[in-house]
Amino acid sequence: MSTFHIESNKEDIADVVLMPGDPLRAKYIKEKFLTDAKEVNSVRNMLAYTGFYKGKRVTVFASGMGIPSIGIYSYELFKFYDVKKIIRIGTSGSFNKNIKLRDIVLSTGSYCKSYFPYLLGGEDISFINSSTSLNEKITKIARDGNISLKVGQTITSDVFDLYCVDIDKFRSNFEEDKYLAVEMEAFGLFYVAKLLKKEATCLMTVVDSLYDKDSLSSEDREKTLDEMITLALDATL
Repeated sequence: MSTFHIESNKEDIADVVLMPGDPLRAKYIKEKFLTDAKEVNSVRNMLAYTGFYKGKRVTVFASGMGIPSIGIYSYELFKFYDVKKIIRIGTSGSFNKNIKLRDIVLSTGSYCKSYFPYLLGGEDISFINSSTSLNEKITKIARDGNISLKVGQTITSDVFDLYCVDIDKFRSNFEEDKYLAVEMEAFGLFYVAKLLKKEATCLMTVVDSLYDKDSLSSEDREKTLDEMITLALDATL
């Protein structure tokens, strides 16, 4: 079978999917962490691979950037490929003074001013929780492995916040200390999971901060997020 955007056969996709935004990060995960992996999608260069991690069959499927892109891929995976769980693994910014560069954030729910839920499902909502059971598992794995994990609510934005004409006006839309990080996809993923009665959550590594002049390079964003990636992979076991 195939869909409008995925060329895979149904049996090519595992029931648990890790979803980075960057296709090259999907390729990196395949090469470094998976065994017996094969490419299962290359339509629009949205690369996907299915292989094994510690004996568990898992698919790594890129989503692209923004709610519309992750909305399409997560919908098709949940609806037509019988995927049960998706863990987004991405990067984020932050304007919370308690969050530092390279902190790993687990989103318990995302706030967004978007028409996506209304257009897709006829619902006018701006906050969606992620999967409690997935979050509990990830939190336990982090605690047992002495991995520092920041857990709380996050923001999904339709724009890359650093490009805003007025960043202070952007920030005024949100309670600063309430939200740990800002990214561009989780709200869409969480809504699709809610609509189709599936499970989803989001791990993100903070790569830029309003309170830190440094930021991670594009190469760093692609290849130096191993702690977050391993945490997500262990959660599939």
